[in-house]
Amino acid sequence: MEIGRDSFPFPYKPYGIQEQFMRALYSALDEGKVGIFESPTGTGKSLSLICGALSWLTDYEEKRKQETAALLQEGEASLSISVAPSSSTSSASAEPDWITDFVQKKAERDLVSKLKEEELKRKKREERLEIIRNNVHLKYAGKRKSREEDEAFKLLQLSKEEQAETPGDQEDEEFIVAEYESDDESKGKSRVFGGEEEEDEELVEEHVTKIYYCSRTHSQLAQFVHEVQKSPFSKNISLVTLGSRQNLCVNKEVRRLGSVQRINDRCLEMQKNKHGEKIDSFLRSRPHSLSSWFSLFFSFFNLFAERVQHEDGAKRKKGPPKSVCPYNKASALQQMRDEVLGTIQDIEQLLKIGKELHACPYYSTRLAVPPAQLVVLPYQMVLHEATRRAAGVQLKGQVVIIDEAHNLSDTLSCIHSAELNGAQLCRAQSQLTQYAERYKSRLKAKNVMYIKQILFVIEGLIRVLGGKVGQNPQSQITQAGTEMYTINNFLFKAQIDNINLFKLHRYIEKSMISRKLGGFVEKYAGSGVMLHAQSTSNKENRRTEGLNRYLETLKKNPTSAPVPPTDQQGAAEADKVLSASPMMQVEGFFLALTNSNTDGRVVLNKQGTLSESSVKFLLLNPAVHFAQVLKECRAVIIAGGTMQPVSDFKQELLLSAGVKEERITEFSCGHVIPPENILPLVLCAGPSGQELDFTYQNRDSPRMMDETGRILSNICNVVPGGVVCFFPSYEYSRRIISHWEASSLITRLGNKKKIFQEPKKANQVEQVLNEFTRCIQRCALDSSGGVTGAILFSVVGGKMSEGINFSDDLGRCVVMVGMPYPNIKSPELQEKMSYLDKHLPHSHGRSPGQALVENLCMKAVNQSIGRAIRHRGDYSSIVLCDRRYARPATLSKLPTWIKDRTTTHSSFGPAFAALRKFFLEKKKTQE
Repeated sequence: MEIGRDSFPFPYKPYGIQEQFMRALYSALDEGKVGIFESPTGTGKSLSLICGALSWLTDYEEKRKQETAALLQEGEASLSISVAPSSSTSSASAEPDWITDFVQKKAERDLVSKLKEEELKRKKREERLEIIRNNVHLKYAGKRKSREEDEAFKLLQLSKEEQAETPGDQEDEEFIVAEYESDDESKGKSRVFGGEEEEDEELVEEHVTKIYYCSRTHSQLAQFVHEVQKSPFSKNISLVTLGSRQNLCVNKEVRRLGSVQRINDRCLEMQKNKHGEKIDSFLRSRPHSLSSWFSLFFSFFNLFAERVQHEDGAKRKKGPPKSVCPYNKASALQQMRDEVLGTIQDIEQLLKIGKELHACPYYSTRLAVPPAQLVVLPYQMVLHEATRRAAGVQLKGQVVIIDEAHNLSDTLSCIHSAELNGAQLCRAQSQLTQYAERYKSRLKAKNVMYIKQILFVIEGLIRVLGGKVGQNPQSQITQAGTEMYTINNFLFKAQIDNINLFKLHRYIEKSMISRKLGGFVEKYAGSGVMLHAQSTSNKENRRTEGLNRYLETLKKNPTSAPVPPTDQQGAAEADKVLSASPMMQVEGFFLALTNSNTDGRVVLNKQGTLSESSVKFLLLNPAVHFAQVLKECRAVIIAGGTMQPVSDFKQELLLSAGVKEERITEFSCGHVIPPENILPLVLCAGPSGQELDFTYQNRDSPRMMDETGRILSNICNVVPGGVVCFFPSYEYSRRIISHWEASSLITRLGNKKKIFQEPKKANQVEQVLNEFTRCIQRCALDSSGGVTGAILFSVVGGKMSEGINFSDDLGRCVVMVGMPYPNIKSPELQEKMSYLDKHLPHSHGRSPGQALVENLCMKAVNQSIGRAIRHRGDYSSIVLCDRRYARPATLSKLPTWIKDRTTTHSSFGPAFAALRKFFLEKKKTQE
């Protein structure tokens, strides 16, 4: 094999910068580096990542194959040489030579055996994949067999529904927490609490060397999968896409539950169903004829009927049948797993196959992870340890590529932070109290002890927010204000410092009490449902009627006005949230409080009423959770279209996590567009000579607002098509547009460009974008009316500043009004700055806290101005309206391909002349 590569398989002739990117990527993976890779949008970053990484993986596997063959040959040759036994003793050792020779030969034999075993597994894996890819007849036979299994499954379900009566003493058995055997963290899993889902041993296999590719959204992951399908590796690579149950579930009964928590709880409940194990064992016997299926059905029916008949004659209560998911059968899962490994599929295709094969895509894809070479998954499944473990993701010795990583630090902080409001805490306390009271005679002593501890902590959190336990949180008034505490100080203030939160969280996790409480609430918290039979004593009634009454109080609308049709869906969602158990969120908050005292802070945010007040854990040191990923992986690649400024990445996430400077490598390439296709300008003054200084003190002055309007009016006169203007915040956008409406400025703008504004509601974004696009397209065909396009007023960090494509005529000019610095008065930001100043070194005369504020601002700017240039033939202008952009330190934080072409203008005239010339030349070129 070559050291490095000179050429890479590619679907077309790659750009020069793509070849540079792939060579740098190959080298980083081969040397086990942590790489920061920047490749602007429109330069084919995804294909470069795919072809560079998969070329390395192919070469690596070939190299290992050759090394294994050489070692086997050498080992067998060594073993074939017989050594004559000798009774002499070495002078350097007390042992005879024959003993030393025996030990040496045994080690060699063990090595040869291990290598042979690995080689055999590899060959079997390859042969199986080949059969899967080529044997089409097997697929159709499998589908036919799956239909037969479905018929049998329905028969089995019918038998169970007919025998749905349960003994009175077994009522609600699925809600009862099993006996907790040990709280010793060093012991393995108890026999009661196994893993979250026990997989069929026959289906589990060891992990091959693989690449984990993760991005932020499912749409980005789907786009990546489509790029792999177009690549030269599409026929030879085994790829699996992972997602949440909400994205991958094909069971309509479960999907209609809506919320992520309800879907997860219902799915896990169906997996844990006692009868499911029997059904699965029947299905795994795999009979071939329909008569065999009927035989199995009657065997199961007799077993079930026998159990019912032998009960002690206790009073029975009719209850809903325990259902098992029909999509979670071992044979169907195996079949779908093979289908996934044989052909590259995105999530939509997985759902289609799952419905066809009557197999669960969620569990099938998890089974496909070990033999897969490329695993595509969301951030959470790699960056969060518990989610990683549940998804079967093993990072040891593997490669991780994190794409769209410009906000990686914020993402890590967000994933590992947790927040609870007063309403959630009161609901959790009420529900858990009712649960403990109802089942107190059936709960073991240790379970009762831990449930009391959970309640003690929850009640402490309610009190620390200024509330009282057992009262409606909406009617409890609290004194507004924000307080910040270290974890230890918060535990003291809440008077819960005597509770071992590590043991408590372990209990919550192992006992699955969150899910059991969720099932209890779902069953009993419905409107009008009696929690006990009428014959039950008044005392018994009082135990649980409070739960219903409390939830109903929360659900009541304070006004009697009818709900508008547009809000009915939102109201339905609110009902679902209120009726669900918040114990999952409580569990997450408990886990957050087990962080190191120095790594986070607890924010108490009191908002006037207890229900609106909240307690939040804020992670200050994301490196502590990223360190494990960096330590376990062979190589980690952090990639994005705009990674500047990278200084905070290196310092805050890598060096703080213990990565040595020599292991870090950086790569940044220019854009594929020619230099003359982009015109970045820094404007220090407007048309009337007014200095552009959009600091907090100056930006609201009428003169500054008028000057901004004049700048936009001039720009709209010479720029064809679409103009996108970004403001620092929604509030400033509202104020400046209101000011223009009071004068004639907005009318002048409207004479040249139709005006659009970014909506605050996410579900209206697509509609506004479609109208913006259609307007520009109409104007391109006919501009006789004087209107030459459209202008879109957007907000930095809003819905239009990331992930939206303003290519070609949609974004011929991007205007940035002011510098979008974060709110420096935010207690959370101040705490983060203070933490960085204390733990990170100062550089270039600036404190780490100051650097954080500047970097947050410039990251937001870079994301926004990157919306325009999207491909090689595109062209656009970028206008930065604020004199502060002219500072060398600020200019240095722009992407290199923009920074190198940026010109600064102290007066408006020369800048406007350059803008007019730029678009006149483009017009001539097109003609």
